[in-house]
Amino acid sequence: MADSDVAVLVLPSGAPNPGLLTLIREDLRCVFGRDPAARNVFEVLVTYPGLHALMAHRVAHRLWHGGWRFAARFLAFLARAVTNVDIHPGARIGRRFFIDHGAGVVIGETAEIGDDVTLYHGVTLGGTTWNAGKRHPTLEDGVVVGAGAKILGAIRIGAGARVGANSVVVREVPAGRTVVGIPGRIVGERSARLRAAAGMPIDLDHHLIPDPVGKAVGCLMDRIEALEAEVRSLRGLAPAAKEEGCLACAAGELCCEEHHLGGLS
Repeated sequence: MADSDVAVLVLPSGAPNPGLLTLIREDLRCVFGRDPAARNVFEVLVTYPGLHALMAHRVAHRLWHGGWRFAARFLAFLARAVTNVDIHPGARIGRRFFIDHGAGVVIGETAEIGDDVTLYHGVTLGGTTWNAGKRHPTLEDGVVVGAGAKILGAIRIGAGARVGANSVVVREVPAGRTVVGIPGRIVGERSARLRAAAGMPIDLDHHLIPDPVGKAVGCLMDRIEALEAEVRSLRGLAPAAKEEGCLACAAGELCCEEHHLGGLS
């Protein structure tokens, strides 16, 4: 991807390149909109490692593109030692970027991150090849990545998408969709209209994610129950009743007791 293409991702077309202090002020202000634990500016400036790592990266990135490669890498190394956040100085990061908690985040050299992106602890934006060139992911505007998720390779995560905690994403994700699992699978679509009505341009409810495995198991259980009822009908038997003492049945959960087999053995 050419540098001109990357610039379009990070900044709106025709927008002036913001200064370093402007970017840092925006990074600081966005914390209060995404972390209810943030109480005041002084506390955030002193105690938030994600913000410290991002401030260091802003400087290191300028050094990197100014030809001061060793100075940039050394600054990134110091920031990692202090914050436990590893951001390569070559990574391109947009405006109002927020790393919650910060611990264990890794962002590779050719990663590209748009505006208003949120990462939780343990996230990796990693590469899948030793070849030079684009090898890390691109996150478009408004993406939210849950704790421990791994996004690997030169793939694109569309604007407003959510990545569930501990997911491993190796394929592109369309805008506004949710991906969970290992490997990551698309499981739902978010409603931008509902978010806008609630005054939430960024959806941080990354815990409200469908469970595709649970849904599949539920469908299988429904099918088994229908087949059991059909077999009992063919044998002239009365419909099987759930045992009153089964707590799993009462809670609507899966149960492996014999009475679930309907006496068909």
